[in-house]
Amino acid sequence: MSSGQESIFSEYETDTSQTSRLLRKFKETPFVPLGMAGFAMVVGYGLYRLKHRGDMKMSLHLIHMRVAAQGFVVGAITCGVLYSMFQEHMVKPKE
Repeated sequence: MSSGQESIFSEYETDTSQTSRLLRKFKETPFVPLGMAGFAMVVGYGLYRLKHRGDMKMSLHLIHMRVAAQGFVVGAITCGVLYSMFQEHMVKPKE
């Protein structure tokens, strides 16, 4: 890259800390933290229920928890896509 040429990624180079980039990403896509929190809650609940699963097999319990966690994440992604489509097509004024 020549010294007189500006950087293509100047917008991203101004935010150097991980925290500022993460906060910016959360503001751009608000359903990302919701999906992450839901995934963490399902995993925590699964670990709690692991101790009190009764006579349920371990593999069946893990399959149920995996499906629940993936379902929550897919639901959050779907809501995020619908939200961004709404923002882009309904709220944004036509040019």
